[in-house]
Amino acid sequence: MRRTARPLARLAAALAVPALLLTAVPAPAQAAPHPHRSAGCGTAPPQEPGTSAPHSLTSGGLERSYRLHLPDRYDGRRAWPVVLAYHGRGNTGAGTEAFSGLSELPAVVVYPEGVVGQGDGDRQAWQGAPYSAPGVDDVAFTHDLLDAVEAALCTDPARVYATGKSNGGAFTTLLACAASERVAAIAPVAAALYPHGVDCDPVRPVPVISFHGTDDATIPYTGDADRGLPDIAAWNAARADAHGCRPGPRVRRTEPDITVREWRGCDRGARVRHVAVDGGGHTWPGADSYSGGGYTTPTIEAHEELWRFVSRYHLPAA
Repeated sequence: MRRTARPLARLAAALAVPALLLTAVPAPAQAAPHPHRSAGCGTAPPQEPGTSAPHSLTSGGLERSYRLHLPDRYDGRRAWPVVLAYHGRGNTGAGTEAFSGLSELPAVVVYPEGVVGQGDGDRQAWQGAPYSAPGVDDVAFTHDLLDAVEAALCTDPARVYATGKSNGGAFTTLLACAASERVAAIAPVAAALYPHGVDCDPVRPVPVISFHGTDDATIPYTGDADRGLPDIAAWNAARADAHGCRPGPRVRRTEPDITVREWRGCDRGARVRHVAVDGGGHTWPGADSYSGGGYTTPTIEAHEELWRFVSRYHLPAA
């Protein structure tokens, strides 16, 4: 039966930008496979391990598409984590797969396709942006997509993570509000954090690692009041405050052009980590091909950094 987004009842009063109240329970890195197993365990997969292929489903009366990648060692006995990867405005799942490196992760990776939105050109977009398609419920689509993946594959429903770039990155923060019962952690990259116009009432705090270039000309690091875009540093501090983290982040210079800020002591272990790329553009750190305008740092790989963070978390037991 089709899943729908749960009602959003409260807006975090202290936050003037999209609220993303918070998190999951940290699991030890390198832990044994989590016992949660989806209905698809023990069945033959719809494609060969190590391959990517297009698929479709019906959601909200629309035919929706997605690209599915299975890891090389996939079989129907082990419950694999799932990474949802949302493209930026006007991009595609295949384009995101090409530059992101996400299909190298030890996970089932799903690249959903957005619906053509409003504004200039026929460009796919995600719910929550001013140019998204009116009336399209991408949160419900995400629930339907996870239902389909869990029915067809052997996955761990407690280890579902969401990442994305630009408009897709911002959509992961909406999922943290509206689908916190299914998404264990999020990792927005160069997120276009327009006010999404919905109250935020998650059932649990969702851990977040975010990436943003300080010279991003498309989504400025210092914000853009005319478009309702927040200052990125302030946005992350607001997330930490909403998570109940200890005041003041731990700040580390990890590479010549990388500064990491992390807030700890958060409610239910829901840390907030922000990776700032000095001089970075509207790009995916470590991208293997064009991912946007401006400088792309070669000093870190976003897919590796985000995996080290999100893979430590799983949903709490029901």
